[in-house]
Amino acid sequence: MPGTLGVIATAGHVDHGKSALIVALTGIDPDRFAEEKRRGLTIDLGYAWTTLPSGREVGFVDVPGHERFIRNMLAGVGPVRLVLFVVAADEGWKPQTEEHLQILDVLGIAGGVIALTKTDLVDADGVALATEEVRDRVEGTVLADAPIVPVSARTGDGLPDLIAALDRLVLGAPAPEEARTRLFVDRVFSITGAGTVVTGTLTGGCLRVDEEVTLEPGGVRARVRSLQTHKRAREEACHVTRVAVNLAGVERAPLRRGVVLTEPRAFRPTSSIDAIVRPVRDVDRIPERGAFLLHHGAAETSAKIRVLERLPDGALLVRVRTDEALVVDVGDRFVVWEAGRRRVVGGGIALDPAPPRAATPRHVAFLARRAASDDRAERARLAIEEAGAIRAAELELAIGTTQVANSIDGWLVADDLAEDVAAAVAASLETFHREQPLAEGAPLDVARRAVLDAVRAHGTRAEPGIADAMLDNLVADGVIVRDATTVRSATHTVQLTEHEPELDALVDAISGEDEATPPTVKQLVASGFDPALIEAAGRSGRVVRLSSDLVVTPAVLAHATQVARDHAADGMTVSVLREALGTSRKYAVPLAEYLDATGITRRHGDLRFPREDA
Repeated sequence: MPGTLGVIATAGHVDHGKSALIVALTGIDPDRFAEEKRRGLTIDLGYAWTTLPSGREVGFVDVPGHERFIRNMLAGVGPVRLVLFVVAADEGWKPQTEEHLQILDVLGIAGGVIALTKTDLVDADGVALATEEVRDRVEGTVLADAPIVPVSARTGDGLPDLIAALDRLVLGAPAPEEARTRLFVDRVFSITGAGTVVTGTLTGGCLRVDEEVTLEPGGVRARVRSLQTHKRAREEACHVTRVAVNLAGVERAPLRRGVVLTEPRAFRPTSSIDAIVRPVRDVDRIPERGAFLLHHGAAETSAKIRVLERLPDGALLVRVRTDEALVVDVGDRFVVWEAGRRRVVGGGIALDPAPPRAATPRHVAFLARRAASDDRAERARLAIEEAGAIRAAELELAIGTTQVANSIDGWLVADDLAEDVAAAVAASLETFHREQPLAEGAPLDVARRAVLDAVRAHGTRAEPGIADAMLDNLVADGVIVRDATTVRSATHTVQLTEHEPELDALVDAISGEDEATPPTVKQLVASGFDPALIEAAGRSGRVVRLSSDLVVTPAVLAHATQVARDHAADGMTVSVLREALGTSRKYAVPLAEYLDATGITRRHGDLRFPREDA
């Protein structure tokens, strides 16, 4: 069923009856190997399933209880959020009972049921004493409120009560988070005629037949040929459930327990993770030096831990570097196993699977803020705030969501940086408009430089494209006006009233008997006219800018337009225009091209004809 927690892992000391209980509950023996059956000892992960009274189907991952197989246990319980915790009434609390509880505690499971097994071997007083001991032992842990159900797998006593408790567990479990699809692979094998099959616990989303998938780390591409859940074929399988995936296009050889099957380009595997780590309840502190194994999902890898900050409650903000890359999402839980003491010493939550190279005090402060929230959207907002500006695609890879801010040309920008940039651009343009009041706008590079200076001052990397993206955002907000080469404040207008004498002098300079052969712009500037005044006069219509070096009066343009109309039947050539105006080709050619460019005429070969709507 989509969006439900449909997988339960067992946990508990060796020989406390976990596998026997699974057989009693499901009719399926989870021990797959002959050696397991011969020794009566679970060595590797086993799988079974049943339908509960509510009609919900649930899968079980049976894990080994012996300390020598703790790593197999971690691979099975890692991705699972519900647990059936087993304690034998005749033996009571044992070392692996405690270690398994510590693992469940640091993994932060969503709920559990405690089965007090082998009740047929003790009397009523023994059951009561064992129940009291278990309740004392789980106080203050994730199983503190879990129901304790006395049961005997051999006689069946208590089995209906246990089934009812498991049904309530599944029905009352929180809905799993919708996230990026991941199948944590814990078994790989081949079937003759079918090819490679991987099995595991599916989280985050759904898998469908014929869709393309990727196995990470390694980027191995494949296609889903078929799906099975509890040995029944499915067109679609959704989280959280046990799934077997028959893959096309991939050999078994590169695959192993610990790889993750996911959507193409959904994750970037990482070997550097910033996290918050807490020691298990009987460990005072996690050593800063040591050889560690990190267990995440079904994967295991050697790791080094660098403490960034010790928090008052005993937790650590750390940077974990792993020998092998992992497929990590923000909020993922993991377990830390210390090789020296050969035991679990702590567990953590991934806060940043793509941390910056330098763990600066500012970054560590943001890690502490991320650790204070378990909301993905809030963690995404914090990532944007810390980065200042981050590409939406990068945040999607790191956090799994971008639905926390409006994208600006593919960028997500922190509010304080956006405000700083807006203020910097406004100040830069105000200065420019004050110093050059006749200019329509500042060169684009002036505005870009203002953006980049503000970005760097914020402590954010000035990456390519960020300046134009933020200028476009200011345009969309109505703060600035931008064209191909200039930017101006939305409130800026060129005021020519106080420059009327200079404008009149400019018009006079290009008028009179020689108005068809006026001075060039270069000559006008040499004679004392401000280039900005000439630009402003062209924009206002006081003069007509034919090209970068030629301006004429509106009267010259009107005369040229009339010449074109006079030759509507036979067409106007450059020579006809030149002769009619009494000018030279130096002026006639750009004037004819201006008529074409502004839609007054249309050119056909060497002839120009007036447009009907001109």
